[in-house]
Amino acid sequence: MAGMTTIFRKELADHLGSRRIAVISTIIILASLSAVLSAVESPTLLQQDSAALFLSLLTERSGNLPSFLFFVTFLVPILGILLGFDAINAERQRGTLSLLISQPVYRDALINGKFLAALAAMALMMGGILALIGGISMAKLGIAPNGAEILRALVFFGAAMLYASFWLSVAILFSVLFDKTSTSALAAIALWIFLAFFVQLVAGVVADHIVPVGRESPAEEVLRHEHLRMNLMRLSPAYLLQEVSLVVLNPSVRILGPIDVCRLQGVIPSALDIGQSLMVIWPQLTALAALSIVCFGVSYIAFMRREIRS
Repeated sequence: MAGMTTIFRKELADHLGSRRIAVISTIIILASLSAVLSAVESPTLLQQDSAALFLSLLTERSGNLPSFLFFVTFLVPILGILLGFDAINAERQRGTLSLLISQPVYRDALINGKFLAALAAMALMMGGILALIGGISMAKLGIAPNGAEILRALVFFGAAMLYASFWLSVAILFSVLFDKTSTSALAAIALWIFLAFFVQLVAGVVADHIVPVGRESPAEEVLRHEHLRMNLMRLSPAYLLQEVSLVVLNPSVRILGPIDVCRLQGVIPSALDIGQSLMVIWPQLTALAALSIVCFGVSYIAFMRREIRS
Protein backbone atom coordinates (compact mmCIF):
# COMPACT_ATOMS: atom_id res chain seq x y z
CA MET A 1 0.00 0.00 0.00
CA ALA A 2 1.12 3.48 -0.84
CA GLY A 3 3.03 5.08 2.00
CA MET A 4 2.86 2.17 4.46
CA THR A 5 6.57 1.38 4.13
CA THR A 6 7.43 5.01 4.75
CA ILE A 7 5.16 5.18 7.80
CA PHE A 8 6.60 1.91 9.09
CA ARG A 9 10.20 3.07 8.82
CA LYS A 10 9.47 6.46 10.35
CA GLU A 11 7.50 5.02 13.29
CA LEU A 12 10.06 2.27 13.92
CA ALA A 13 12.86 4.82 14.02
CA ASP A 14 10.82 6.95 16.44
CA HIS A 15 10.17 3.97 18.71
CA LEU A 16 13.78 2.84 18.76
CA GLY A 17 14.94 6.36 19.57
CA SER A 18 12.23 7.18 22.13
CA ARG A 19 13.34 7.85 25.69
CA ARG A 20 10.22 6.49 27.34
CA ILE A 21 10.46 3.27 25.34
CA ALA A 22 14.15 3.05 26.22
CA VAL A 23 13.28 3.34 29.92
CA ILE A 24 10.59 0.63 29.95
CA SER A 25 12.68 -1.62 27.68
CA THR A 26 15.62 -1.28 30.05
CA ILE A 27 13.38 -2.20 32.99
CA ILE A 28 12.05 -5.27 31.15
CA ILE A 29 15.52 -6.40 30.08
CA LEU A 30 17.04 -5.94 33.55
CA ALA A 31 14.12 -7.66 35.26
CA SER A 32 14.19 -10.57 32.81
CA LEU A 33 17.94 -11.08 33.04
CA SER A 34 17.81 -10.84 36.85
CA ALA A 35 15.15 -13.55 36.92
CA VAL A 36 17.19 -15.80 34.60
CA LEU A 37 20.46 -15.28 36.48
CA SER A 38 18.67 -16.05 39.72
CA ALA A 39 17.15 -19.18 38.16
CA VAL A 40 20.62 -20.36 37.13
CA GLU A 41 21.64 -20.39 40.80
CA SER A 42 18.51 -22.28 41.86
CA PRO A 43 19.35 -25.70 43.36
CA THR A 44 16.23 -27.25 41.82
CA LEU A 45 17.25 -26.36 38.27
CA LEU A 46 19.94 -29.00 37.91
CA GLN A 47 17.55 -31.63 39.26
CA GLN A 48 15.36 -31.24 36.20
CA ASP A 49 15.70 -32.97 32.84
CA SER A 50 18.95 -31.87 31.20
CA ALA A 51 17.23 -31.98 27.80
CA ALA A 52 15.09 -28.96 28.76
CA LEU A 53 17.34 -26.83 30.94
CA PHE A 54 17.11 -23.86 28.59
CA LEU A 55 13.31 -23.94 28.77
CA SER A 56 13.48 -24.30 32.55
CA LEU A 57 15.33 -20.99 32.76
CA LEU A 58 12.21 -19.27 31.42
CA THR A 59 9.90 -20.66 34.10
CA GLU A 60 12.18 -21.32 37.10
CA ARG A 61 11.97 -18.95 40.04
CA SER A 62 14.44 -18.57 42.87
CA GLY A 63 13.62 -17.14 46.26
CA ASN A 64 11.36 -14.12 46.19
CA LEU A 65 12.24 -13.17 42.62
CA PRO A 66 9.56 -14.15 40.06
CA SER A 67 10.32 -16.06 36.89
CA PHE A 68 11.03 -14.65 33.45
CA LEU A 69 7.55 -15.70 32.36
CA PHE A 70 6.01 -13.56 35.10
CA PHE A 71 7.85 -10.46 33.90
CA VAL A 72 6.75 -11.13 30.32
CA THR A 73 3.12 -11.48 31.40
CA PHE A 74 3.28 -8.39 33.62
CA LEU A 75 5.47 -5.92 31.70
CA VAL A 76 4.77 -6.63 28.00
CA PRO A 77 1.25 -5.09 28.23
CA ILE A 78 2.77 -1.91 29.64
CA LEU A 79 5.16 -1.73 26.69
CA GLY A 80 2.33 -2.32 24.22
CA ILE A 81 0.23 0.41 25.84
CA LEU A 82 3.14 2.87 25.78
CA LEU A 83 3.68 2.21 22.09
CA GLY A 84 0.06 2.62 21.08
CA PHE A 85 -1.89 4.87 23.45
CA ASP A 86 -1.02 8.05 21.50
CA ALA A 87 -0.64 6.58 18.02
CA ILE A 88 -3.59 8.50 16.53
CA ASN A 89 -4.81 11.13 18.98
CA ALA A 90 -1.31 12.60 19.43
CA GLU A 91 -1.17 13.21 15.67
CA ARG A 92 -4.61 14.84 15.89
CA GLN A 93 -3.59 17.09 18.78
CA ARG A 94 -0.44 18.22 16.96
CA GLY A 95 -2.46 18.88 13.82
CA THR A 96 -0.31 16.52 11.74
CA LEU A 97 -2.98 13.88 11.11
CA SER A 98 -4.80 15.84 8.44
CA LEU A 99 -1.41 16.78 6.96
CA LEU A 100 -0.45 13.10 6.70
CA ILE A 101 -3.74 12.15 5.08
CA SER A 102 -3.38 15.00 2.57
CA GLN A 103 -0.24 13.30 1.30
CA PRO A 104 -0.41 10.26 -1.03
CA VAL A 105 -0.95 8.04 2.02
CA TYR A 106 -4.13 6.08 2.55
CA ARG A 107 -5.75 5.90 5.96
CA ASP A 108 -5.28 2.16 6.23
CA ALA A 109 -1.60 2.53 5.33
CA LEU A 110 -1.22 4.95 8.25
CA ILE A 111 -2.75 2.76 10.95
CA ASN A 112 -1.22 -0.44 9.54
CA GLY A 113 2.23 1.15 9.42
CA LYS A 114 1.96 2.37 13.01
CA PHE A 115 0.79 -1.03 14.24
CA LEU A 116 3.47 -3.01 12.41
CA ALA A 117 6.24 -0.64 13.50
CA ALA A 118 5.29 -0.92 17.17
CA LEU A 119 4.98 -4.70 16.89
CA ALA A 120 8.39 -4.92 15.19
CA ALA A 121 9.96 -2.88 18.01
CA MET A 122 8.54 -5.27 20.61
CA ALA A 123 9.63 -8.29 18.56
CA LEU A 124 13.19 -6.97 18.40
CA MET A 125 13.27 -6.52 22.16
CA MET A 126 11.77 -9.95 22.92
CA GLY A 127 14.02 -11.70 20.41
CA GLY A 128 17.07 -10.01 21.88
CA ILE A 129 16.12 -11.09 25.40
CA LEU A 130 15.65 -14.72 24.32
CA ALA A 131 19.02 -14.61 22.56
CA LEU A 132 20.65 -13.28 25.74
CA ILE A 133 19.03 -16.06 27.76
CA GLY A 134 20.44 -18.59 25.32
CA GLY A 135 23.89 -17.08 25.83
CA ILE A 136 23.47 -17.20 29.61
CA SER A 137 22.50 -20.87 29.47
CA MET A 138 25.63 -21.68 27.48
CA ALA A 139 27.91 -19.57 29.68
CA LYS A 140 26.54 -20.58 33.10
CA LEU A 141 25.34 -24.14 32.50
CA GLY A 142 27.65 -25.14 29.68
CA ILE A 143 24.68 -26.50 27.70
CA ALA A 144 23.56 -25.15 24.33
CA PRO A 145 19.83 -25.23 23.48
CA ASN A 146 19.02 -28.17 21.23
CA GLY A 147 16.76 -28.08 18.22
CA ALA A 148 13.62 -29.04 20.12
CA GLU A 149 14.21 -26.34 22.74
CA ILE A 150 14.81 -23.70 20.08
CA LEU A 151 11.59 -24.71 18.32
CA ARG A 152 9.64 -24.49 21.58
CA ALA A 153 11.23 -21.12 22.33
CA LEU A 154 10.09 -19.89 18.90
CA VAL A 155 6.53 -21.03 19.64
CA PHE A 156 6.69 -19.19 22.96
CA PHE A 157 8.02 -16.12 21.14
CA GLY A 158 5.07 -16.28 18.73
CA ALA A 159 2.58 -16.57 21.59
CA ALA A 160 4.20 -13.63 23.38
CA MET A 161 3.91 -11.57 20.20
CA LEU A 162 0.21 -12.42 19.92
CA TYR A 163 -0.16 -11.34 23.53
CA ALA A 164 1.73 -8.10 22.86
CA SER A 165 -0.25 -7.40 19.68
CA PHE A 166 -3.51 -7.63 21.65
CA TRP A 167 -2.45 -4.92 24.09
CA LEU A 168 -1.03 -2.84 21.27
CA SER A 169 -4.36 -3.12 19.45
CA VAL A 170 -6.22 -2.12 22.62
CA ALA A 171 -4.03 0.95 23.03
CA ILE A 172 -4.49 1.97 19.37
CA LEU A 173 -8.26 1.45 19.66
CA PHE A 174 -8.48 3.79 22.64
CA SER A 175 -6.20 6.22 20.80
CA VAL A 176 -8.75 6.30 17.98
CA LEU A 177 -11.80 6.55 20.22
CA PHE A 178 -10.54 9.23 22.62
CA ASP A 179 -9.21 12.64 21.66
CA LYS A 180 -6.92 13.03 24.69
CA THR A 181 -3.83 10.88 25.12
CA SER A 182 -4.26 10.83 28.90
CA THR A 183 -7.75 9.37 28.57
CA SER A 184 -6.66 6.65 26.16
CA ALA A 185 -3.72 5.72 28.39
CA LEU A 186 -5.88 5.51 31.52
CA ALA A 187 -8.53 3.45 29.73
CA ALA A 188 -5.94 0.96 28.46
CA ILE A 189 -4.29 0.68 31.89
CA ALA A 190 -7.69 0.20 33.57
CA LEU A 191 -8.52 -2.66 31.19
CA TRP A 192 -5.08 -4.21 31.79
CA ILE A 193 -5.54 -4.06 35.56
CA PHE A 194 -8.95 -5.70 35.31
CA LEU A 195 -7.87 -8.51 32.98
CA ALA A 196 -4.61 -9.14 34.84
CA PHE A 197 -5.77 -9.01 38.45
CA PHE A 198 -9.56 -9.03 38.82
CA VAL A 199 -10.67 -11.64 36.29
CA GLN A 200 -9.52 -14.42 38.63
CA LEU A 201 -11.61 -12.97 41.48
CA VAL A 202 -14.67 -12.46 39.29
CA ALA A 203 -14.33 -15.97 37.84
CA GLY A 204 -14.22 -17.47 41.33
CA VAL A 205 -17.29 -15.53 42.48
CA VAL A 206 -19.32 -16.44 39.38
CA ALA A 207 -18.31 -20.11 39.60
CA ASP A 208 -19.25 -20.22 43.30
CA HIS A 209 -22.64 -18.71 42.50
CA ILE A 210 -23.49 -20.97 39.54
CA VAL A 211 -21.93 -24.23 40.78
CA PRO A 212 -21.56 -23.95 44.56
CA VAL A 213 -19.38 -26.61 46.16
CA GLY A 214 -18.62 -27.61 49.71
CA ARG A 215 -16.65 -30.18 51.63
CA GLU A 216 -19.21 -32.92 50.94
CA SER A 217 -19.81 -32.04 47.28
CA PRO A 218 -19.38 -34.93 44.80
CA ALA A 219 -16.35 -34.99 42.53
CA GLU A 220 -18.48 -34.23 39.47
CA GLU A 221 -19.67 -30.95 40.98
CA VAL A 222 -16.13 -29.98 41.94
CA LEU A 223 -14.95 -30.65 38.39
CA ARG A 224 -17.83 -28.61 36.94
CA HIS A 225 -16.95 -25.75 39.28
CA GLU A 226 -13.27 -25.79 38.31
CA HIS A 227 -13.98 -26.09 34.59
CA LEU A 228 -16.36 -23.12 34.75
CA ARG A 229 -13.87 -21.04 36.72
CA MET A 230 -11.04 -21.84 34.29
CA ASN A 231 -13.18 -21.06 31.24
CA LEU A 232 -14.04 -17.68 32.73
CA MET A 233 -10.38 -17.01 33.50
CA ARG A 234 -9.55 -17.74 29.88
CA LEU A 235 -11.24 -14.46 29.00
CA SER A 236 -7.94 -12.92 30.16
CA PRO A 237 -5.10 -12.94 27.59
CA ALA A 238 -2.61 -13.20 30.46
CA TYR A 239 -4.12 -16.50 31.58
CA LEU A 240 -4.12 -17.80 27.99
CA LEU A 241 -0.42 -16.96 27.70
CA GLN A 242 0.30 -18.73 30.99
CA GLU A 243 -1.41 -21.89 29.75
CA VAL A 244 0.47 -21.77 26.45
CA SER A 245 3.78 -21.24 28.24
CA LEU A 246 3.07 -24.05 30.71
CA VAL A 247 2.71 -26.57 27.89
CA VAL A 248 5.34 -25.19 25.49
CA LEU A 249 8.08 -24.66 28.06
CA ASN A 250 7.44 -27.92 29.92
CA PRO A 251 7.30 -30.90 27.52
CA SER A 252 5.97 -33.20 30.25
CA VAL A 253 2.66 -31.29 30.57
CA ARG A 254 -0.05 -32.96 28.49
CA ILE A 255 -3.33 -31.92 30.16
CA LEU A 256 -4.58 -28.47 31.19
CA GLY A 257 -7.09 -27.98 33.95
CA PRO A 258 -8.53 -30.28 36.59
CA ILE A 259 -8.55 -33.97 35.75
CA ASP A 260 -10.04 -37.10 37.27
CA VAL A 261 -8.44 -40.46 37.81
CA CYS A 262 -10.19 -42.00 34.80
CA ARG A 263 -8.33 -39.70 32.40
CA LEU A 264 -5.01 -40.77 33.88
CA GLN A 265 -5.54 -44.47 33.39
CA GLY A 266 -3.19 -45.87 30.80
CA VAL A 267 -1.20 -42.64 30.46
CA ILE A 268 2.54 -43.23 30.15
CA PRO A 269 4.54 -40.39 31.77
CA SER A 270 6.79 -39.10 29.00
CA ALA A 271 7.72 -35.86 27.29
CA LEU A 272 5.60 -34.67 24.38
CA ASP A 273 7.04 -33.58 21.08
CA ILE A 274 6.30 -30.08 19.80
CA GLY A 275 3.47 -31.27 17.54
CA GLN A 276 1.62 -32.93 20.42
CA SER A 277 2.14 -29.87 22.63
CA LEU A 278 0.68 -27.65 19.92
CA MET A 279 -2.41 -29.85 19.80
CA VAL A 280 -2.88 -29.26 23.54
CA ILE A 281 -2.59 -25.46 23.33
CA TRP A 282 -4.16 -24.92 19.90
CA PRO A 283 -7.39 -23.44 21.38
CA GLN A 284 -5.38 -20.99 23.50
CA LEU A 285 -3.25 -19.88 20.54
CA THR A 286 -6.37 -19.46 18.42
CA ALA A 287 -8.03 -17.40 21.15
CA LEU A 288 -4.99 -15.11 21.46
CA ALA A 289 -4.87 -14.60 17.69
CA ALA A 290 -8.63 -14.00 17.53
CA LEU A 291 -8.51 -11.41 20.33
CA SER A 292 -5.70 -9.54 18.58
CA ILE A 293 -7.39 -9.63 15.16
CA VAL A 294 -10.79 -8.57 16.47
CA CYS A 295 -9.38 -5.73 18.57
CA PHE A 296 -7.24 -4.38 15.73
CA GLY A 297 -10.13 -4.82 13.31
CA VAL A 298 -12.38 -2.69 15.51
CA SER A 299 -9.71 0.02 15.76
CA TYR A 300 -9.16 -0.17 11.98
CA ILE A 301 -12.87 0.29 11.22
CA ALA A 302 -13.23 3.07 13.79
CA PHE A 303 -10.28 4.95 12.31
CA MET A 304 -11.51 4.54 8.74
CA ARG A 305 -14.92 5.94 9.67
CA ARG A 306 -13.72 8.72 11.96
CA GLU A 307 -13.85 12.24 10.62
CA ILE A 308 -10.51 13.99 10.39
CA ARG A 309 -10.87 17.74 10.60
CA SER A 310 -8.19 20.02 9.26
